[in-house]
Amino acid sequence: MVGLSATALAACSGTRTPVVSEPQIDPYYQAMYGADYSGKFPVEATDLRRVDPQFWRQEVPYVTSERAGTLVVDTPNRFLYLVMEGGRALRYGIGVGKTEALVFRGTATVGRKAEWPRWTPTQSMIAREPERYGPYAGGMEGGVENPLGPRALYLYKDGRDTLFRIHGTTEPYTIGTNVSSGCIRLMNQDIIDLHRRVPTGAKVVVINA
Repeated sequence: MVGLSATALAACSGTRTPVVSEPQIDPYYQAMYGADYSGKFPVEATDLRRVDPQFWRQEVPYVTSERAGTLVVDTPNRFLYLVMEGGRALRYGIGVGKTEALVFRGTATVGRKAEWPRWTPTQSMIAREPERYGPYAGGMEGGVENPLGPRALYLYKDGRDTLFRIHGTTEPYTIGTNVSSGCIRLMNQDIIDLHRRVPTGAKVVVINA
């Protein structure tokens, strides 16, 4: 190629169409985050190309004094841990609401669980974005367009609802980030998995910066 003019080089390079390779995703994770049409409403597959792999569900080493079965919500680092035996935990990526998710810290319990939960925006959400949330002031029934997704865990403290929720999302690409509203959101396949594993009454520790 030495001695070829710039024009000749351009002509050579222009004869080939660039090949863009898609990232290869392990079939294990493709299955984990695949579609599920067996329930009341369909759960679509999650496009993992839009979510950093560190936020995919995985078992990790985790040293803590909390007992197995405890949930630890690490809001600064965007992870939720389900503590397991033997210094291990099941780690889920989360999206953290800028306002609602930061109003509670400390310990609570899972006071209630719901499948395809009803959603009602908070007064602060309606005040902040009235055009977006005002029409739902009376609540929105569960379904594929509901912001809480297919499952929700409701945190209680001293027998009272803290208004802090762990739930699914209609925007899985926001996992690992601060989001405009909501509490703690997981990918829909992850909240279904967590809902199945965690009983009512389970201890929850919420860490806020």
